[in-house]
Amino acid sequence: MSDYYVGAVARSGGWLAVVYTVDGYEETSVFGGIGELWDRYEESAARIGIDVPIGLESSSAPRPNERAAREILGDRFGAVRFAPVREAARKQRYRTASRVHERKTGASLSRAAFERASHVAAVDEFLTTIDEARPLFSEILPELCYLAFAGEPPTHSAEIASGYAERMRALATFDRDAPPTVQAVAEATDGRAFPVSAVLDAVAAALTVRPGDGELRSLPADPPIDGERLPMAYVYRSEAPIDS
Repeated sequence: MSDYYVGAVARSGGWLAVVYTVDGYEETSVFGGIGELWDRYEESAARIGIDVPIGLESSSAPRPNERAAREILGDRFGAVRFAPVREAARKQRYRTASRVHERKTGASLSRAAFERASHVAAVDEFLTTIDEARPLFSEILPELCYLAFAGEPPTHSAEIASGYAERMRALATFDRDAPPTVQAVAEATDGRAFPVSAVLDAVAAALTVRPGDGELRSLPADPPIDGERLPMAYVYRSEAPIDS
């Protein structure tokens, strides 16, 4: 029976995955790539939420979900990093990717966005190749998850103590067992190249896709699809829709 709900975030050290069942926290795993994650949970996952773009534009930027999230997050709009267009995501050098992105969209590509391009391209290639994986994967934006849990977005970066505390409170507001889960995940990743912000975000992703209070919703509510029939949307869980 498929009963795992997986939240996974991609960082330079690979993929950090946090797994819940309907009864609570189950396990933490680390993977080198999206394919390894799929191999592990292909038979057991009911839903997988990831913080890497799903659905890429070919000739325009930003994507509709990115535009909507920036409006909603207010002062935290910088937490939304615009994804490169599909062709640019596959380039190995920043200057080349930036040139392609600008030619296609008329907009520049930030270096921060390019630094995640290898993950973006890997996820895109995976989902455009493995049809059976498509229904299980959803894109999450951690800041939107925290907003949905707490009713307001964090006001500080996750890299400082006040930002950590804000996110922990948001998680605990939604699930009182979240703080010990965060501690368990941090202990499971001891010695790995994952910052504490990645631990928080992976737990937020897993709690979002796991059945719980509220409904699983998408931003935009009626998501458009890209040229490969992939939706361009962030999912979040809340009692009521979030809008700008």
